[in-house]
Amino acid sequence: MTREQAEHVLESCVEDLASIEHARWAHWQKYLHGKGQRQADGSLLLPAELVDHWERQARTAYEELSSEEKQSDRDQVNKYLPLLARKLSEG
Repeated sequence: MTREQAEHVLESCVEDLASIEHARWAHWQKYLHGKGQRQADGSLLLPAELVDHWERQARTAYEELSSEEKQSDRDQVNKYLPLLARKLSEG
């Protein structure tokens, strides 16, 4: 496959990839909101230990994450692979 062909295949994936990304984001938001406590003004109060945990993860390079944290990231990436495999085989 030439570079031009590969770029065409990848460009054809944008909407499908965006849909997968939105589903991933929505799942995270449901999880996040489920960990918080809704306040009277509509805001969400998150437990300090979770905020500390997520801030630490955000500051940490992938290579330095725990095995479990790396696997969580791999699990998310694996959601994209069937689409990419299908598109590349269509070539």
